[in-house]
Parts: sequence; C-alpha cells; structure tokens
Amino acid sequence: MSTATETKVKTIKGGSWLIEDVAPQDVFTPEDFSDEQKLMAQTAEEFMDQEVVPRSKELEEKKIETNVELLRKMAGLGLLGMDIPEKFGGLELDKVTGMILAEMLAHEGSFAVSHGGHTGIGSWPIVFYGNEAQKQKYLPKICSGEWLSAYALTEPHCGSDALALTTRAELSPDGKTYLLNGTKMWITNAGFADLFMTFAKVGGDKITCFIVEKGFPGVSTGAEEHKMGIMGSSTRTLILEDARVPAENLLGEIGKGHKIAFNCLNMGRLKLGAGAVGGSKYALGYAIRYSKERTAFGKAIGEFGLIQQKIARTSAHIYAAESMLYRTAAMIDSILEGVTHDSPDGTQLILRGIEEYAIECSIMKVMGSETLDYSCDEAVQIYGGYGYSKDYPVERFYRDARINRIFEGTNEINRLLIPGLLLRRAMKGELALIPAAKKLLDEITGFPSLKEESAELLAQEKKCVADAKKIVLMVAGAAMQKFTDKLVDQQEILGHIADMIMDVYACESSLLRTLKLAASSSEEKARLHMDLTQIYFAEAAARIEGEAKAALTAIAEGDLLRTQLAALKRFTKYIPTNTVVAGHRVARASLESNGWPLNTH
Repeated sequence: MSTATETKVKTIKGGSWLIEDVAPQDVFTPEDFSDEQKLMAQTAEEFMDQEVVPRSKELEEKKIETNVELLRKMAGLGLLGMDIPEKFGGLELDKVTGMILAEMLAHEGSFAVSHGGHTGIGSWPIVFYGNEAQKQKYLPKICSGEWLSAYALTEPHCGSDALALTTRAELSPDGKTYLLNGTKMWITNAGFADLFMTFAKVGGDKITCFIVEKGFPGVSTGAEEHKMGIMGSSTRTLILEDARVPAENLLGEIGKGHKIAFNCLNMGRLKLGAGAVGGSKYALGYAIRYSKERTAFGKAIGEFGLIQQKIARTSAHIYAAESMLYRTAAMIDSILEGVTHDSPDGTQLILRGIEEYAIECSIMKVMGSETLDYSCDEAVQIYGGYGYSKDYPVERFYRDARINRIFEGTNEINRLLIPGLLLRRAMKGELALIPAAKKLLDEITGFPSLKEESAELLAQEKKCVADAKKIVLMVAGAAMQKFTDKLVDQQEILGHIADMIMDVYACESSLLRTLKLAASSSEEKARLHMDLTQIYFAEAAARIEGEAKAALTAIAEGDLLRTQLAALKRFTKYIPTNTVVAGHRVARASLESNGWPLNTH
C-alpha cells in the first residue's frame, strides 16, 4: 500500500472521540499533505481541466462513447486502479491520497459518478472478496479500462432495504452454472459496463454476490434513464432472464453477500464525501469569480455584505467537511499501517479497519452531501437569474449535487446508522458510552464547576466541544432509559441525536485542525482558519441546542422535562464570535484567492 502520507496520527477506536479528549497533534489535516500527494492532486486536476470539463456538453448529451473514451484515457495515468493491488496493475493507494483524488475529480459531476462507479463499488467487491483466479482474470482489465464495471444491488421495489432484494440465483443440476432472474434498477455505468457486481438470493434467502459479464446469455440492459442531474452518466436497468453465470463467478461465500454490499458502501460513503467536498469548492470558486465580475449599483456584488456572508458561511461549511474528511481517512490509514492485500489475512484486516470507522464514513456521507447542496444553492443565488440558465455551470452543479443525498444509502438511513452503531457498540462493551453517561450524571447532580475561563487560544470553542459531547450523552442516555430496546423505532429522536453527533465531529475536527496549525505558525497565519472555525461554531452550537431540546421534548414531559432542560442549559453557554467581522475577512481572502482560500493541494 502506498505510504504517501508522511504525518502519522494516533490510532483510536471508531466513535471513541465522542467520549475522549483528542489532541491536535493526533489528527491529520490537509496542511499535512505530502509533496507526492500534492503532485497526484495536480495530475488529476489537470486531467479534469484539460480533458473532461471541456467536454461537459458532450457528456450532458448522453454521448456514452465520450465517457468510455475519457475513462480509458484516465487509465493511462493509473487512475482506474487506485485501490487495486500493484501486482494486478493498480496503485493500491492509501486512503488519504484516494480522497484527494476523489476531490479533484469532482469538477464534472457526471464523470465523477462514472469514475466512482467503476473504481469504487464496481471493483472493490473483487479486490476485497475475490479469489486469486477472479482477481487475475478481472483486476488487470479493470485497471487498464479494457473492461469497465458497475454495481448492481438496488431493485425497483428495494432501495434502502437492500436485504429485501428479490433477484434469485439457482444452481443448475450439473453444478456448473447459476441461473439468475431479476431486475436491477438505477445501475450506474450500465450502458457501457462489461462487468456487473450483482447481488441475488441463492435458495430464496441467501444473499450472494456474482461477477456477471454483459456477454453472458440472458443479460441485457434497459433504456437510458432520463434523470434530473448527472445526465452525462449512464443509468439503466440490468435485466437478468435465466442469465447463465458460471459457478466460478460466485464472489465470496454463499449467504455472505450482505457483508460485501455493506463494507463496500462504507468506503463508498467516505469517497462520496470527498467528491462532495471537491464539488463544494468548485461551486464556491465559480460563485466568487462571478461576484467579482457582476456589478450592481455601481460596484461588484462581491463587495456587498450579504454576498460576503454567503461566501463566508459556505467556506466555513466546506472547512468543517474537509477537516472531517482527512481526519477520517487518516484514521483508517493509521489502523491499516503496514497492512497490504498480500499480508497474512491482509484483506480481512483491511475490511475490519474500514468497518471500524463505519460511523465516521456515514457522518462524512451526510455532511459532505449536504455541504455540497448548500454550496451549490448559494452559488446559484449569487449568480441570480443567470444561475438558473443552462448557459452557466452552476445550473448543472445544482442539479448534479442533488443525487448525493440518495446515493450510498439515503441520508435518512445514514442518520439512523450513526447513533445505532454507537449504541450497539456501547451495549457490546466495545465503546465506553455507558460509563461516560454515568459519570455525566454525577456531574449534573453535583455542584456546577467554578473554574475560571481560560485565556488560551480558542478556549471557548474547546469548552463548547466538551459540553456538546456531554449534551449528546445526556440526550442519548435519556432516550435509552425511556425507550430501552424500542429506541430503534424512535426515528425522529435518533435523527436529532445523529445531527448532534455529526456537528460535534465537525466542530472538533475544525477546532483540532486550527489548533494544530496555530501550534506551528503565527496566530496571524492561523487567523483565517480561526475565522472559519468560529463561523461554523456559531451556527453549530445553536443547532446542537435546538436538536437537544427537540429530542428531550419528545422523551420527557412535566417536571422531568423541566429538570432535563435545566441540565441542558448548563452546557449551552457558548458565546459566538462576531461572525460579521470574521465573515468579511474570510470573504476578502476568498475574493483575493479567486476561489477556495486554503488551497492545500
């Protein structure tokens, strides 16, 4: 595995940051990128700017051959085998470098989706679960672009509830062939894919994955779907009518297909988050440049306060998402340090390492996709009427962004997964949430602390993060106490808890990144980072308080509710910074940079 990431971080258990203090030096930030990573980012960005973006119109017109041509050109740079072992022609990159490249490829949404469908969920099943013969047969062709791949899980009546799929696979009497029957829906790359990672039930109930070649008898695709966005990507149904799949194309084990699906989705969520961060930066950049060119009332609209506020708030959201992204990717790299696919039990160790951070991957998927939506919406608003015209790029950005809240498990499903995984680990004793909650209860019933306010840098933000973690524990504890094992049915309450958890992770990631930079440079150099962090905190602290109140109101009533709200008040004393002044500084830096002001690539 590539060791381009030179800065090491502390290995921690997934989700443990919610109950532990984390030091700035223990996280990886974009300021830690190596020269090798920056060079790879530059290579990918140049390819997008020179080869892909100029052909956006062709892609939007559904010229499938353009997509295929560009993907195969990309193979010449090694960018179709980023996660594939070197012995099969891939780069086997570390996760941080992979996320950097996913960011760079986001300049054209349709092509990014096509690329991700091939290099991610379209190849990971073979990388992680294929036997040696399957890897030898397929991975070199996937790397070279000779064969392009797709992932076929969703069905017409089976989306988020993937385990309810109805496609069947029956073994022939001679044991040599499986006959697959069913229809797969919304299959990215279906119009040109040579391979489909396809999920079906063997014996009517055992979910199993198969490598299905498009040339197998009984395999066909439907017509192209007419989509709102990502028009340049191919999306069709996959039709299996007594499709004859050789028995040796069964991937992994019978009945273990759900593990393949879920583990690949974990990595897909993180990668989607990376693309969303990149797309957000591009949308912001276009909006900033337009705000310098467009004049109203005798001056550029970028000089107006409300436009500068949009630039600043968008930048703060991107800063938080970017900070979470590389923190998470580096944690995965840390737990996998020294492990390759050729290591003893290497593939299983890699899978367990990725699964360890399933919570963070879901957080990144939700926060990344919603940051992208926010960024594109504000970009359209800054463009005004022109933003609504197909003659301007932000119209396409706006349409393309929307699918990301549905891809890789809807944001609603991921909002249930985040607290669900945390509570499950707590009940198994894998995460010390219950002792932390008991300790918090002692604090709530005791006398308030009379500690003097600290004068250290961002001391108030440090306290805000610590208090926000206590709020999450308090609300989650109250919910568990009332609903016990029926909490799984209280989706609205779980949604409130998930939103608080995500904001805590975003706040802490932004804060630690800023403090890490400030420790090695002047406060003046860190000023922009501080502004971005404090702008985000001002919004997030209010959101966390609001989510906590909404959840507690659904959990308790009467005197108990009043007692819980009084306890909550002890942890919601954050006084926000002057975000108007901070926003002006961020906006000015962005306008001077002609785009995202912290170009670490």
